[in-house]
Amino acid sequence: MVESTVTSAVKKAMLNDRTVPAALLRMHFHDCFIRSGGPTWVVPKGRKDGRVSRASETRQLPAPTFNISQLQQSFSQRGLSMNDLVALSGGHTLGFAHCSSFQNRIHNFATTQDVDPSMHKSFAASLRNVCPMHNTVRNAGANLDSTPTTFDNRYYKLLLEGKSIFTSDQALLTNPTTNTLVKKFANSREEFEKAFVESMIKMSSITGGQ
Repeated sequence: MVESTVTSAVKKAMLNDRTVPAALLRMHFHDCFIRSGGPTWVVPKGRKDGRVSRASETRQLPAPTFNISQLQQSFSQRGLSMNDLVALSGGHTLGFAHCSSFQNRIHNFATTQDVDPSMHKSFAASLRNVCPMHNTVRNAGANLDSTPTTFDNRYYKLLLEGKSIFTSDQALLTNPTTNTLVKKFANSREEFEKAFVESMIKMSSITGGQ
């Protein structure tokens, strides 16, 4: 009874205002962090980037294979700083990655090195075991950090140990500014959560074309 009532109300609201779905998705995304023990913040309603969503526009998102220059360019084009880059990367404290997103680090990394030398050896070996060269298991992959359902600063600590998943994660250590921020957030969960909230609110104001 309750579910049907809620469904009916949402459908009615969507017909009256086409921005409702985006607002609901944003609040759902926010709730994911709350349920995992993450920080809270006031979620701005609606969206500024238009009344439609296109799958093709997701291609503008930073790729997991990006280096620091590519990451910086991607974020700066959207009015986001290096501090935002490092803080929002902390979202990788939650979730799972499929083999295809980090295969480049554990197989045929370079002409003379099969594995990215910046990775901890035992960590790389565990990933290679889960994701062999010719992986055929569709859902194979790895958690983004060792506490994938808890919002904490473990991601940064593992990054400093050479146990990050993506090239874009490791890239944060290749720039003096981002490296310092990684260490700062690794040492203080409070500082990370404060920066994360500020960056999430800032990101919610990104307008169309960015």
